[in-house]
Amino acid sequence: MLTPNVSRDEGDHMADTVLYEVSDGLATITLNRPEVMNSLNVDTKVALRDALQAAGADPAVRAVLLTANGKAFCVGQDLKEHVGFLQEEGGGPAMSTVREHYNPIVTAIATMPKPVVAGVNGVAAGAGAGFAFACDYRVVADTAAFNTSFVGVALTADSGASWTLPRLVGRSRAADLLLFPRTLGAQEAYELGIANRLVPAGELAAEAASVARRLAEGPTVAYAAVKASLAYGEGHSLLDTLAKEDELQTAAGASEDHRIAVEAFLKKEKPRFLGR
Repeated sequence: MLTPNVSRDEGDHMADTVLYEVSDGLATITLNRPEVMNSLNVDTKVALRDALQAAGADPAVRAVLLTANGKAFCVGQDLKEHVGFLQEEGGGPAMSTVREHYNPIVTAIATMPKPVVAGVNGVAAGAGAGFAFACDYRVVADTAAFNTSFVGVALTADSGASWTLPRLVGRSRAADLLLFPRTLGAQEAYELGIANRLVPAGELAAEAASVARRLAEGPTVAYAAVKASLAYGEGHSLLDTLAKEDELQTAAGASEDHRIAVEAFLKKEKPRFLGR
């Protein structure tokens, strides 16, 4: 399956900036500008936005893996393109990219009713870090690194980092990392809670795909409910969250996968979920 503005490469030469493939319920979205460390020009941001929105809306997709080719995951904004835009009257696309690209990308990741795994193969900086923070689970190579980097170019946090980062590391550490950006190695990112799973670089692709594949084969309705309840609970009281859990559990309990799981348990068999 191919999304609008996202095409699969013909032959051996990979020219597309974002690759998109769906196989057995798993959508794999791969940033593919390795020659510029997967920096984000307009074409790449549009393609990534469209791919994520397509994956979120496709009932055949039960999980998403967001990863990248090359040595970097994504170093954020393509500053060579950006500086050209700044020379235009009013800043041109430079002043609208958060609204038109970054916000929809992060919204798609955070709100789609299915889990999104980031396979972080290398440095994730700026918006690239923000995209990784927004994912539900991060499998990180031991050679990878994170850097917020925004104030280094006299900008504030975007790509949801001011919301996601404090929820990963706490407000105090988030303030430190945003005000005094530095490179976090993979081990420190793991210790701070940014990385869920740390693996040798040579095993990253296989491990990230394995994690995402396991989620794609799981109870999709239940995963969506877990995702929704975590997001809801972060901004509501205990009593409100208990009511939300009741609502979500009622829906999960009515799912076909719940019936399958209970029947399999009673038969002492492994359930085969259908994602509904």
